[in-house]
Amino acid sequence: MKTYKIHLLRHGVTEANADGRYIGVTDLPLSPEGLSELLRLKENYQYPGGVRFFTSPLTRCQQTLQVLYPRCQPEIVEGLRECDFGEWEGKAIRELKNDERFLQWIEGKTREIPGGEDTEAFRARVCAAFESVVNDIIHSGDTEAVICTHGGVITLLMQLYSLPRLNPKDCLAAPGNGFTLRVTPSVWMNEPLCEALCIIPWEKEDQD
Repeated sequence: MKTYKIHLLRHGVTEANADGRYIGVTDLPLSPEGLSELLRLKENYQYPGGVRFFTSPLTRCQQTLQVLYPRCQPEIVEGLRECDFGEWEGKAIRELKNDERFLQWIEGKTREIPGGEDTEAFRARVCAAFESVVNDIIHSGDTEAVICTHGGVITLLMQLYSLPRLNPKDCLAAPGNGFTLRVTPSVWMNEPLCEALCIIPWEKEDQD
């Protein structure tokens, strides 16, 4: 039976990432260090191929695809953008450690982000976007695709769609890294689930 591979790739580092600040909808470019690290990863590791390329609309994701797949023609998917952190945008955890609202959100006691996106709204948006992409890929017959998006988006997708089920800490992707999922249409159409295959990129000799 025909199956489909979807590679979830996290964008490279921005200056705010390096400083530990929340940047959901803030549209920052890759930092010089982030660009250098992507080039290092590309030189020393093997990234998977792809027939289709999808990306969050934010600059850091589009730049990441340009570096790693310079000949690709990415399709922008609005629903794959990061969560809107509202009042917490641009702030580091050290600046929020005394904010009771933030502490309750981190502990899962509330789903609300002041001035930002409710957790359930974020989940619904991301799931709708991902399922639309998967269905598009299946109907097109293209067997391999790359999705460049954000850490929070990837963690959510891995927790909801991957089999075997993973602990949250195992769903965290480092910048320029990610996961490969395999979609079997008969399984997906019955219940939207994917098989977790591997972490990307991989050591070049592993594929020789």
